[in-house]
Amino acid sequence: MTQTTAVTTATTTAPVNNTPSAALGKDDFLKLLVAQLQHQDPGNPMDSSAFMGQLAQFSSLEQMTNVAKAVDRLTASSTVMQSIGLLGHELVFTRADGSAGSGVADGVSLLNGQVSIDVGGESVSLDAVRAVGPASSPTTPTTTPAA
Repeated sequence: MTQTTAVTTATTTAPVNNTPSAALGKDDFLKLLVAQLQHQDPGNPMDSSAFMGQLAQFSSLEQMTNVAKAVDRLTASSTVMQSIGLLGHELVFTRADGSAGSGVADGVSLLNGQVSIDVGGESVSLDAVRAVGPASSPTTPTTTPAA
């Protein structure tokens, strides 16, 4: 007589954390590599070509991280320079409440990596700017010739 047993498996669903801080970085990669070397079987060591491949991956990861940081700095610098170029120009912008505003850009601020343009006492984000007009010319007093 053959007896069969039903097998049941419980499935669990756990949320996947895809935030940048949850991703493994170069420090984590290096820790894993060191742990792998410490716990390898001395009688059957890691293949040298596999080890060299992992070192090459580590080097590539480090270089990609450096390039990403450089691109971030370049982007931030470009945004600041773009904002500085708006100084003295007439800006039309949308406020957070959806209303329109306008005025002459008279300053640029950088707070927590976010650039804002000062327009008549209001702080305007660069993405809220809808139109840019010509630079306002300074007013010069007119004098009438003495008779």
